[in-house]
Order: sequence, then C-alpha cells, then structure tokens
Amino acid sequence: MARAQTAYLSRSDVPARPALQQALNALKLKLVLDDGYVPFESSGYLPCTLDGEDAGFTLRFSDVDAGAPRSPVLAEALGGRDVALDFKWSGDVREQVSAMGVCAALAGSFGALVHDPDKDVILDAAKLLARAKAGLEEL
Repeated sequence: MARAQTAYLSRSDVPARPALQQALNALKLKLVLDDGYVPFESSGYLPCTLDGEDAGFTLRFSDVDAGAPRSPVLAEALGGRDVALDFKWSGDVREQVSAMGVCAALAGSFGALVHDPDKDVILDAAKLLARAKAGLEEL
C-alpha cells in the first residue's frame, strides 16, 4: 500500500482541531490528534495517540495549483477544492492507521476528496476507515 496520499478540501471546510477530533471520535478508532494541529500552520510530523500509544504522520498544507497537470481521475473529481493536505507515513502500522483515520474523518465529515497517487484512485470515507481498521487488526 502507498505511504502517501492527498486530501483535497475547500479552504472554508478545513476543520479546526476540535471539529476534526470530534469526527475522529465518531469513527471509534481511539485516535487522538496532538494539540499542536493548527490548520494551515501545522507542517511536518504531527504526533497522535492511537489507543494510548504514540503514532502520527507527516502533514503539509498547500494551495492547489489550478493549472498543474493531474490525472484525469483527479481532475474530474477535484471540483473547486483549493487546499491540499499531503499525508506521508513510514512503515509503522500505527502511523498508517493514524493517517487513514484522519483522512476518513476528513472525507466523511468535511467533504474531502482523498487521492491515492500510486493507484490513481479516489478513496471514500468507508474505504479509508476499512483500511484503518485493517491496520488495527495487525497490531
């Protein structure tokens, strides 16, 4: 599985930490975002706690370049989303579960479009949550 994916949102839909944590709580993954998460300011490794253990992923915010080349799949689905959240993680399953969980929350509660660049597919909230839960089973 890829170790990077991007969530695209409209700038006005990017959640603050309390709203994002509430969406994560609804997924019942026992995943807690670090208090250091600040939309558009967080950059680099974002610590999380997964069922009481350290986890996390790298997160970077950027503006979507309307003229940038992109795959037909992504171009068709992107719509007016103007912010990209780039997620990267190592081979640690906890990091993968954290990234998938946050992406599932973004897709399910905030209208994010999540793109897997390696397979050039759009991942919906259900698929992302299934991947997070599959990772939990590996722990």
